[in-house]
Amino acid sequence: MKIVSYIFFMAICMLVIGCSSCSKDDNREDKKIIPEMAIRVPAGGNTWVVNDPFKGEQTISEDGIKSWNNNADKYRIYFKLPQGGQLHVGLKAKVVSGVSELKCTVAGVSKKVSVTGNQSANHFVGTFEVSEPGYHFVEIEGVSKEGNTFADISGLTLGGEATSGKMYFVNEDFYWGRRGPSVHLSYKVPEAASDIEYFYNEITVPEGEDVIGSYFMTNGFGEGYFGMQVNSENERRVLFSVWSPYHTDDPSSIPDEDKIKLVRKGDDVSTGEFGNEGSGGQSYWRYNWIADNTYQFLLKGKPLDDGYTQYTAWFKGPELSDWKLIASFKRPKIQTWLTSQYSFLENFHTETGAISRKAYYSNQWVRDTNGQWFEMTEAKFTADATARKESRMDYAGGVENDTFFMQNCGFFNETTPIDSYHKRTALGKQPVIDLNKLP
Repeated sequence: MKIVSYIFFMAICMLVIGCSSCSKDDNREDKKIIPEMAIRVPAGGNTWVVNDPFKGEQTISEDGIKSWNNNADKYRIYFKLPQGGQLHVGLKAKVVSGVSELKCTVAGVSKKVSVTGNQSANHFVGTFEVSEPGYHFVEIEGVSKEGNTFADISGLTLGGEATSGKMYFVNEDFYWGRRGPSVHLSYKVPEAASDIEYFYNEITVPEGEDVIGSYFMTNGFGEGYFGMQVNSENERRVLFSVWSPYHTDDPSSIPDEDKIKLVRKGDDVSTGEFGNEGSGGQSYWRYNWIADNTYQFLLKGKPLDDGYTQYTAWFKGPELSDWKLIASFKRPKIQTWLTSQYSFLENFHTETGAISRKAYYSNQWVRDTNGQWFEMTEAKFTADATARKESRMDYAGGVENDTFFMQNCGFFNETTPIDSYHKRTALGKQPVIDLNKLP
């Protein structure tokens, strides 16, 4: 009888202990068998702060997330999956001291993970069900910490059937990857046109697509570019630049004979030099253009007898009574009419690379030296190295509602084939401009 009672007592104890250990697991999966996770997504090139993108300047580096001490900050690490199914997720992370508890959310489901140890290691978060292929993210929040910071996170480790196939994420050139892919439209000049002296274009940026860091370039040509930017919450610009024939990223190194010369500029227009992506002469007008309004851009190029070519840019919008002169520059060692008419859309701020921006480019015309206007209705869509390397797949362009458009960043899934050709319906709205009265 005593033996039976003892066995019964031990069985009850084991049951209590077992239930106690189950309750400790909660929604954590770090006690379970860790599945294989062979794919590593580096945080340095694929992470943004959700609640305030510009906080990323202090906490996101080439090495990933560091110096993270604010529990209000949420981070998202993006990647594109080839299919739906089970997704195993781990964090490659470490803490300075103590234990940090983090919450990770995938496809609306959250799981908690404890991070310990001052050496970077893989911490299994859990297995999630992803319903469809395309761009997804792991959102990371801080729940509690014993040290001064939540964790240093160098990346994700992923596995499962959802990763079977080709995945897309930034694995090199993190700066360019976080800026996102740049896209271009190269316009086809009708064969009947002779030498091109003027290039006219219109642009409309929808409300909400005017994201900080955007350059909506409308009138590109063989030696420069002309368009409008969103520089900050309080500043926007109309920008016109001409490259020097001297190839350098340092404008101070350009010899005098290769410098771009300013001929004239409009009132309140700033002029100087630019570098980093080639060098040359730059002009910009601080002007808070308005989303949903349509703006007009006119560019002139004319070869001169002294070995220079002169380029002049004008801007007009519904708030302006007349055309605004931006600037006129002379470029040495070239004599040419306008060539290579194109537009582009780029993001020049890494912290807004997770936000989509879009613009409609409409009513493109050129005027030749015979004084005849020609409408351009065909364009080739291209993208930069970030897109061609397939580091980022969130880029698009072509024709929408009989208007050319371009879109980039924001991790949308509809991708336009690079080097594809597009044709819009002719509008027949020839520019009505008295060229002799331009300022």
